[in-house]
Amino acid sequence: MDSGDCRVEQQQRDTFAWIMKSGWKGLCPRCGKGHMFKSWLQITDTCEVCGLNYRFATPDDGPAFFSLCIIAFPLIFLVVWLEVAFSPPFWVHLLTSIPLLAIGCLLPLRPIKGWLVASQYMNKAQEAGTEKLWAQLHERDEAKKRDKRDT
Repeated sequence: MDSGDCRVEQQQRDTFAWIMKSGWKGLCPRCGKGHMFKSWLQITDTCEVCGLNYRFATPDDGPAFFSLCIIAFPLIFLVVWLEVAFSPPFWVHLLTSIPLLAIGCLLPLRPIKGWLVASQYMNKAQEAGTEKLWAQLHERDEAKKRDKRDT
């Protein structure tokens, strides 16, 4: 492996580490100082430090999908095992299984959403072939904002 390949690998590792740090902590993926969220799952419009506009951020159902696949499915197997192995009364599931599943699926939504938004920013992700359309839409939005400020 030559030095060029090593530099690319190091850059990819650094990018991945930055995505994980900024995304999981809910920090701006550009400056790492501003906040990405204005409430628990609502992304802010712009970074208060560097002014990054978060219009690019479209994690959609990604956080819920990852939360269900990574956390809910293993927890469901745990609940089924509990039922098969011990046959506890229903109230045991009410006190253990349901809260465990609810908390286990809801708590990671924000870090996962932050990770997806940071990944989109760092990888300049957008739908293929929509660059021109997005540019036109953003120009219209900026023009509307300027018109409102002028009036």
